[in-house]
Amino acid sequence: MPGDIVIRPVGMVKSDYLDPKTVTDSEEKAVVEVFPQYADALLGIEKNSHLWILSWFHLARRDALSTVPYRINPKSPTYGVFALRTPVRPNPIALSLVQLDRVEGRMLYVTGLDAVNETPVLDIKPYFENDIVFSPRTPFIQPFKREMAQSNLLRQALTHHQEECPALLMAVRMAVIASEKFGHLNSPDLFVMAEGSPCLADTIQGLSRARLANPPRFEYRPSDLLGRTVWRRGSEELKITARWIIDQEAFWSASDDEIMDIN
Repeated sequence: MPGDIVIRPVGMVKSDYLDPKTVTDSEEKAVVEVFPQYADALLGIEKNSHLWILSWFHLARRDALSTVPYRINPKSPTYGVFALRTPVRPNPIALSLVQLDRVEGRMLYVTGLDAVNETPVLDIKPYFENDIVFSPRTPFIQPFKREMAQSNLLRQALTHHQEECPALLMAVRMAVIASEKFGHLNSPDLFVMAEGSPCLADTIQGLSRARLANPPRFEYRPSDLLGRTVWRRGSEELKITARWIIDQEAFWSASDDEIMDIN
């Protein structure tokens, strides 16, 4: 066994969040200030669109080995902390994937950093192609509130598709409905067909992680339809057809029946 491990922070988070209970990991803006003695380590970092930020959640509990993912769903079963991304853990090292918006000197302006103000930053690593696992096996924790499910899937859709095209919001709403019926959209026995624009198809494939082979779970039919998806597991089937293209306001406020036909 090695002796004591000494870790020296390389920077600090500048964020509007002061209380860990209020932090989200969605589209919040933050700044990572790299300390002067590590400024040379930033050479070329602007060539990256995304970064992994390793930070020390200094306000998190360290006295628990199991917990319930309360922020997602307080009715979920108990998990060991190594099976979750909870900040509660023996060594509260956080791993956050952020979008690098711009670099100004020693300041990294990022989107999606789930850390409070003055959180110590331990390391910064670039995200690159080998980090991708397109169809990973993960536990499914259904959010307690639908708004959280919509927010989570919207964030995933934007990360995957990289722009808010007209059919993306509708695709996310379709995926929310499908997850409420079938559970984990990444299940190897869940088939999905998308019919409509490439935007719709790309978003649905990104959210479901469905591949064309191994196993074949995805089919795309280009058409002039506003959008239609068919989800199937065994004898169960769900068909969702868009009635009109929605905007952000309708995405959050309109009922399913207002914007879609569901059978």
